Amino acid sequence: MRFRASNQKRSTYGSVYLSVLRMSSMPDIPPDFDPEAPEEREIAGEAADDRGDFLSLMGHAYRGEMGRTTSWRTRIDRTTNWAVVLTATLLTWAFSGESRPHYILLIGIVMVTVFLGIEARRYRVYDIWRSRVRLIEENVFANALEPDGVEQPNWRELLSDDLRSPTMKTPVAEAVSRRLRRVYFALISVLVVAWLVRLTVFATTTPGLVGTATVGQVPGQIVLASIGVYYVTMLVLTFWPGRRQAKGELQARPESEEWK
Repeated sequence: MRFRASNQKRSTYGSVYLSVLRMSSMPDIPPDFDPEAPEEREIAGEAADDRGDFLSLMGHAYRGEMGRTTSWRTRIDRTTNWAVVLTATLLTWAFSGESRPHYILLIGIVMVTVFLGIEARRYRVYDIWRSRVRLIEENVFANALEPDGVEQPNWRELLSDDLRSPTMKTPVAEAVSRRLRRVYFALISVLVVAWLVRLTVFATTTPGLVGTATVGQVPGQIVLASIGVYYVTMLVLTFWPGRRQAKGELQARPESEEWK
């Protein structure tokens, strides 16, 4: 008990000592300091006329935007992991016995679609920070390494406007299309093919494909038609538009011998 009390006293004294040191190291604030004064409100604008201050400010801004980008990239990967684990679990369970109902795979398709919607939303938010990072990389760092000119002459205005009023730059349909092309179309295709195999190869009765596809009171024709329309819609979204080059997206480089 005495040992614990001694440690607590030391911890308290140490905290007080650090607080005194911090207070003593802080500069004295003038008594007439007014943070709402025009010269104080516009203090950051002085960095625009000083190259050293401006480049230092851009370095800090880049680190902050990169941190946001990494955080939202992790969230996207987490949703993808959920969808992959769910798909693998449902496939294992659906084919573990002949008595397993086929509609469990339809529930899996619905759940993967829900994950697709969540990930598309996260991708749109992630794209806000990613676009800022790419804007700084292209027009500051790339031009500093090889001064061939900036990519966007008005890059400072673009970045300023986006900092004042952040906006999502990727439409919903395009975000869904990108995530489908990257991961989700493959998962949905696997579930649809597995469902068809479950209806035909592993069916215990012989009422035909339409009869086997019946779910409760829903006729097999409606179930098959709904899945067909759904899959065609996903197929169109995946390959729409035909040509899409997102700025900052990782793209294959035809000639990369210099990087080896």
